[in-house]
Order: sequence, then C-alpha cells, then structure tokens
Amino acid sequence: MSPVPPPLPAVILEPIVRLALGEDLGRAGDLTTDATISPETKMRVVIAARKPGIVAGLDAAAHTLRLIDPAMALSIEKPDGSAVAPGDVIGRMDGSARSILTAERTMLNFLGRLSGVATLTRQYVDAVAHTKARIVCTRKTTPGHRALEKRAVRCGGGTSHRYGLDDAILIKDNHIAACGGSIADTLARAKAYAGHLRMIEIEVDTLEQLEEALKHGPHAVLLDNMSLETLRTAVSLTAGRVPLEASGGVTLSSVAAIAETGVDFISSGALTHSAPNLDVGLDVV
Repeated sequence: MSPVPPPLPAVILEPIVRLALGEDLGRAGDLTTDATISPETKMRVVIAARKPGIVAGLDAAAHTLRLIDPAMALSIEKPDGSAVAPGDVIGRMDGSARSILTAERTMLNFLGRLSGVATLTRQYVDAVAHTKARIVCTRKTTPGHRALEKRAVRCGGGTSHRYGLDDAILIKDNHIAACGGSIADTLARAKAYAGHLRMIEIEVDTLEQLEEALKHGPHAVLLDNMSLETLRTAVSLTAGRVPLEASGGVTLSSVAAIAETGVDFISSGALTHSAPNLDVGLDVV
C-alpha cells in the first residue's frame, strides 16, 4: 500500500480553495452569519465522521479556514490516511464563530469529497492485498481538482497513473489508427520523440497486438478490456519482460479476480469519478 503523501503545497492549494470560497461567498459574503452572529462570539466545534471511511483532504480544509481567518487553525486528531468510525473526531476548531460558520461548508465539501475518494480506493486496495497488483487512478478527475483527488487516492493506499498528458506517453488505439494502424511505426515515433527519461506505455486489445508490441520494446503495456482468461495468457506470454496494466470495466466486485491473473497494475477511473462522498459534519461542543 502506498504511503500517505505530505500535504499539497500552498501554491497548489490556494487557487483551488479561493475559487471554492469565491463561489460560496459571492459578492456580499455570508449574509446569514453576518446578520445574526456578533464579531465577538466564540465557538468550539469538532469535525466528526458520520460514516466509516478513510480521511483525506485535511490540507484543503485547513487552508480554507486560514483564508477565512488567518488567526485560526484546524487542530487535527485523525490525519489524512486514518481510518475513522462514526462519531470519531477528525479535527477541532476553537475561535471566532463567524469564521467557523463561514468556512464550514467549503471545509466539509473538500473533506467529504476527498475522504470519499480515499475510502473507495482503500476498498479496492484491500480487495487485492493478497496479490502483487497495485491500484492506480486515471485522468478521469474533476476539472481543476486533479491534484486534490490524486492525493486522496494515495491517502487511500493507491497510486497514480499519469498525472497529465505531459509526464508520460500512453499510446492508445486512436493514436495507432491515426498513425496508419502500425504498432511498430507508432512506437518508433514515440521513442524518437520521448528521449531517455520518459516512459512509453502502449494499449493493446488482443494477444496478437501484445505480441507485436513486445517486439518493439515499450516500457509497459496496458491490457484493455480483456477477459480473465486472456489476461492470464497475456501474463504468461509477457513472462515479466514489461509491467502489465489491466484496465477497462474494473469494479470492486471484479478487481480481485483481475489481480489474481498476475497483472502488475489495475487502473480504474471509478476511484475518482464515481466515489461517493464520506459523510462528515461539524458539531458544537
């Protein structure tokens, strides 16, 4: 299982959090809080889990509070990557009631969404723990939130496929088709362009394509939408020459059987595009 990553740096968090606060505060700020709560009022609150899960997103939640009130801080009791049960206290705040109430929803939105991603990821990771396969996420992320969601996957014990289009070459079926249909020519072009530091992976749909690809030295091969029997044959044919990634139609109910075929990686867009939020709430104490 991948280790829990450090918090995202402020230079990445700040524009994301500012955008979230801006859409909530609008042009006039928190009308309800400003109308009903005096500036001198203090509150002591906890953020607590309502459902079991894995915590992620505390860096974004804490940054939200800092932007609303630099004098306040979120005291963390269950750090990112921690397992929580219903009622567990994740963090505490003590200070200006106005600041807490204004920051509340944005903080909980980040924490609930990202903890949901981490929770679903941990379920996938646990399902394949008896195998060598590693669970990886994809680029199927919420626009603008990729850094947050990919970090949440790591908080859940998974890891990342490409972060973006610019950090590795992944040749898919449409690339091959646009190059005239030749796997050999497409890989040759990729190698000529990539230099020695960039990884090249190629997607194949059949065992025949796999055999052709292996002749031309990719760094990894993605096995797309293959049956379990075909995956097992692909693992045997490859014989450890390159890492193999299974992808396509991966679900929590199927991932263990896919891992048992002997593939090295299993990628799933569902980790980020279909994770339900973890229910978390703010309670006055």
